Amino acid sequence: MQPQNLMVRLAVQTALTALLMGAVLFGAAGGWNWPQGWAWLALFTVGSAGFGLWLRRHDPALLASRLSSPVQQGQPLGDRLFFLAAIPLWFGWLALMALDARRWHWSRILPWLNGVGAALVVLGFLGVLRVFAENSFAAPVVRVQAERAQTVIDTGPYARVRHPMYVAGLLYVAGLPLLLGSWLGLACVPVLLLGLCWRIGLEERTLQRDLPGYDAYMRKVRWRLMPGIW
Repeated sequence: MQPQNLMVRLAVQTALTALLMGAVLFGAAGGWNWPQGWAWLALFTVGSAGFGLWLRRHDPALLASRLSSPVQQGQPLGDRLFFLAAIPLWFGWLALMALDARRWHWSRILPWLNGVGAALVVLGFLGVLRVFAENSFAAPVVRVQAERAQTVIDTGPYARVRHPMYVAGLLYVAGLPLLLGSWLGLACVPVLLLGLCWRIGLEERTLQRDLPGYDAYMRKVRWRLMPGIW
């Protein structure tokens, strides 16, 4: 795909996702006057655009992979089902946090914790960018990219944990409820973590089966997410 076409697709996907998230957030909140909601949409939009511009310059093949369909040939059925479940769960989680923080007013979060949440979101985005810089095969779906001659990556953050992108993702998943002001949303994070752990198991079984050298990498790098814990 030509670089200009990639940027058009990035712009369309980012705009549609931001519009849908905005509709869910402000619809559940019952109004537009919600600075924290706007802050999240701004961070998401700037982060997505920043990723796209960086990848266009440094790794357009990865950008094309990141913009591809969430259902692909060679993708395990379990991962397709994961996506089918994850998309409505994500938007349901956003709606729950908006209801909690703005309509029901169940949660009371100090403003400085909103700032901590924003900082965690930014750190999560920066962590993902670091993964992109190290791993050109960081596709959004579970499959081995034989057409790109995928190899095992064991440098940078992959020398410490086997799934550094998920670690970065957990930072902004933990930060988002604080930014939006929802303790109820934060209480859902362990459930999201369980789903993530299930997908890690699926991904590792796929890579062990289809990617030469992954078994040796697993013996070399013991920890999946947290050194010394798991």
